[in-house]
Amino acid sequence: FFFLHIPSYRMLSSIRISSSRLASISLKSRNGYNGVLSQLRTFADVTDSKVDSDETEMPAFPDLPKIGGDALDFSDVKLSGTPSPWAVFDAWGAGGDLHTALDDHEMAKLAPSSVAIPFDDEVSDLGETEILETYDKLLKRRSSVHFGYPYNLMYNHEELYPFMKYSINNLGDPFVASNYGVHSRQFEVSVIDFFAKLWKAPKDDYWGYVTTCGTEGNLHAILLARECHPDGILYSSRETHYSIFKAARYYRMDAKSIPTLPMGEIDYDALERQLAANKDKPAIINVNIGTTVKGAVDNLDRILRILKSLGFTRDRFHIHCDGALFAMMMPFIDYAPEVSFEKPIDSIAVSGHKMLGCPMPCGIALTRKEHVAKVEMKIDYLNSVDTTIMGSRNGQAALYLWYSLRKKGFEGIKADVKHCIETAAYLRDTLTAAGMTARLNDLSCTVVLERPKDEELIKRWQLACEDDIAHVVVMPNVTREKIDVFVGEMKECVDMNGRMEPTSDKSPLARLVSRSWGGADVIAPIGDFRSDLSKESDEVEDYKNLTGLTK
Repeated sequence: FFFLHIPSYRMLSSIRISSSRLASISLKSRNGYNGVLSQLRTFADVTDSKVDSDETEMPAFPDLPKIGGDALDFSDVKLSGTPSPWAVFDAWGAGGDLHTALDDHEMAKLAPSSVAIPFDDEVSDLGETEILETYDKLLKRRSSVHFGYPYNLMYNHEELYPFMKYSINNLGDPFVASNYGVHSRQFEVSVIDFFAKLWKAPKDDYWGYVTTCGTEGNLHAILLARECHPDGILYSSRETHYSIFKAARYYRMDAKSIPTLPMGEIDYDALERQLAANKDKPAIINVNIGTTVKGAVDNLDRILRILKSLGFTRDRFHIHCDGALFAMMMPFIDYAPEVSFEKPIDSIAVSGHKMLGCPMPCGIALTRKEHVAKVEMKIDYLNSVDTTIMGSRNGQAALYLWYSLRKKGFEGIKADVKHCIETAAYLRDTLTAAGMTARLNDLSCTVVLERPKDEELIKRWQLACEDDIAHVVVMPNVTREKIDVFVGEMKECVDMNGRMEPTSDKSPLARLVSRSWGGADVIAPIGDFRSDLSKESDEVEDYKNLTGLTK
């Protein structure tokens, strides 16, 4: 199937993504990019001319970072406190110093009245160039203090800028060429193949595409699940990304919101009770590979054991793994639980702009080929088949993902992941030492902390908040130097406004002291609240509400 629809396999082989090809770039500056563009281009010339990566001779650059042997020691404070040495794509210094905030005069240039489009005979006081220069300055500032959302800002795609003049559209199926010739299908298929290998999908039994974002990947996956099991029930935890329950609404599916444990994992006992009560219906389960707020990873193996113990045969359950950020990280963490198609799962979705870094939102959806056949429809107008959520699809995104994967390589991504995990632990420990509540799940780079009582601080650092907690997602552009500045401002906020008190005895902040998180040195929130150690736990109450049990 693959070869029938790709005009030139030899051409495709020359652009495939190899896990062994690494971008060897000497690091001459703190942001890891200045002064090395010519080396990037030289490296690109070499790699693009080779087909077999194992035979590619690497250019001899001085001061090369190495993996293995005398490898970089990431336990070193100076090294782990700076951007990953492999995150060489830093277009504006996102991993460097903090940029100055705009003053009121500059912000006025971006006011709605200033950027309004003149209508008919109206005249604007500002030219487009002046507005855009100010906007660029604003984005530099906000990118340098980007803490709350999982976006890797350490990238540079200057080599791809010439392609922005083309309307690259991958309309239709990635594997079935349409009559529209300005596409990037060969790059999209290369990206899909990379992730199929990463998640160990059967060689001739996978299908996927580059999406607009992780949400589209989830919408596509749940659509396939419903087509496979029209009368199935969707089960997912309360801390699931909102797109899963959005899909249930769109497709008018019966859905169950399962309680969670304090650290954010699904409550396995509550899930088992619900499955047992609905054994007559197929089970569609969304497994979170990193929840949105706490970065908790549901235990896939435990869920599979529950299904087996209840007698659900393989044809009566369907598992989607929402891996927005962490499904891209876990394969690069030693001894992490495996999430792969060697287990009885049906689909995985991740975001491309999160761990890899990309200037536009994008993602990857991967599933078993047999499932997509249920939604496939021939479209004569396209001379292709309709298998995706969108019709027209951004071909630029596939090109940018391909470029990032080729430049970083397998070991480069692994080094980025290591930086994120270790620097997140530094943030948690620094906040704890400063007398504030902070938690970090295993396998996670999301630090959950008490919400600061200063909305300006929240907006300045772009913190994501939920009730009385906030979180910081540590990405390659987050450094120890920035963390020290952030924690310093948090301490000043506490001195001026005091610490956040739990809004209730069941609030997210109150649950951060649960022993299920592990560790004994957590700083408890202030105020009176009921922890899971003093009275009946929230999980027991949730369990009773869910199952109808009474005392």
